[in-house]
Amino acid sequence: MTDQPSVNAPDPGPTVKNLDTIVSLAKRRGFVYPSSEIYGGINAVWDYGPLGVELKNNVKKAWWRSMVQERDDIVGLDAGILMHPEVWVTSGHVGSFSDPLVECGQCRRRFRLDELKGAEDLSATELQDEAIVEQRGIVCPVDQGPLSPPRKFNLMFKTHMGPVEDEGATIYLRPETAQGSYVNFKNVQVSSRKKVPFGIAQIGKSFRNEISPGNFVFRMREFEQMEMQYFVRPGEAAAEAFEEWLPARKAWYERFGVTPERLRFREHAPDELAHYAKKAIDVEYRFPFGWKELEGVHNRGDFDLGSHAKASGENLEYFDPKAEEHFIPWVVETAAGADRAAFTFLIDSYHEEQLEKGTRVVLKLHPDIAPYKVAVLPLLKKRPEIVDLCHKIKADFQKDIMAVYDDTAAIGKLYRRQDEIGTPWCVTVDVESLEDGAVTVRDRDTMTQERVATENVKRAILDRMAAARAG
Repeated sequence: MTDQPSVNAPDPGPTVKNLDTIVSLAKRRGFVYPSSEIYGGINAVWDYGPLGVELKNNVKKAWWRSMVQERDDIVGLDAGILMHPEVWVTSGHVGSFSDPLVECGQCRRRFRLDELKGAEDLSATELQDEAIVEQRGIVCPVDQGPLSPPRKFNLMFKTHMGPVEDEGATIYLRPETAQGSYVNFKNVQVSSRKKVPFGIAQIGKSFRNEISPGNFVFRMREFEQMEMQYFVRPGEAAAEAFEEWLPARKAWYERFGVTPERLRFREHAPDELAHYAKKAIDVEYRFPFGWKELEGVHNRGDFDLGSHAKASGENLEYFDPKAEEHFIPWVVETAAGADRAAFTFLIDSYHEEQLEKGTRVVLKLHPDIAPYKVAVLPLLKKRPEIVDLCHKIKADFQKDIMAVYDDTAAIGKLYRRQDEIGTPWCVTVDVESLEDGAVTVRDRDTMTQERVATENVKRAILDRMAAARAG
């Protein structure tokens, strides 16, 4: 396999050593808030504020552009969250979508075994061993009480459809978007007239009743996925597609600014592979709490289409007109989380720089990912002519990109505020602007300033954005 760093390579360390640094910034600046905070919050559910929603939307747009807009072989889909319950029986989720659960005999708290100290290196088989907790001496992380033997805990959220809560009305909130692509395979293929190989991309909400969610938005019970199912001929074609998609997905994060040294690949051992997978490799990132999965690439074989064809009685074969052959396509999947990706960009872009007058906190977000692309600032807010010109410039920007106006502090503090939320450029209107028809453009990363004619400033910013996108 190409471009596969070793999991034993030197640890570069996290960009941010203390996760609280990011959590504090996220709430203070309006990226992420605890959900239902006025009622004490709800565990592992978070709300995106004004900047957070822009950040995540930009991540989704960047993914969609690279996955669908820039390709001829992938189309989009938006399947329903609620699906026929047999979908999840057939997919194996009802029977086997579970994590190893242990419970403290003293405090009665429940934990996911593989996340406890002393269990980090356990294989999937060992995690199911009833004696493993006692053998390893693993205890409750809260009060060091004894833990129960592990048992499987299904992560599916159940709900009811219709006016009567009986077993016949039981359905599930989807734990992944992928199944929507499989049950719609024939509809999409026929209507779009796509030939194998081709893909179906989807962005949407998923829900998992996690045993021990945490680490801020890294693991939540309600989250958004960005998944693509690539349908290929059986066998060798799937292996070749897997080798192509794996480095491509790592390169996508690097394209938008993630530090390459903080990315690596980790292949799943045979006993930890999902029931559908022939091969699975994760793109991992070095978070403040260690190396964790950022995105997965999976060779799912023909399990999904084959299983749904058998259970539903529908023919989900593809006919290759050139070879005059019918076959069930195999699937190579790329599965990423929009929340986790946004979190990663936020962490990796965080920098503290020592200046003569203190510390500058700056988010060096790629312009495509940054919530605001430009801030328009008045040097003197008491001059109506300056303020009016600011609003005129901002309104012109807003036709094409997200822009913000701010006059709530002195110019130095305004620059620092925009640095801290990742705005790539600031446009400052001053007294001279009224005389010479020019404004000052400040670069976030270099802090250099350039005088640009007012009528050219929008073009100058858009050109800078295009240059950043081109790499």
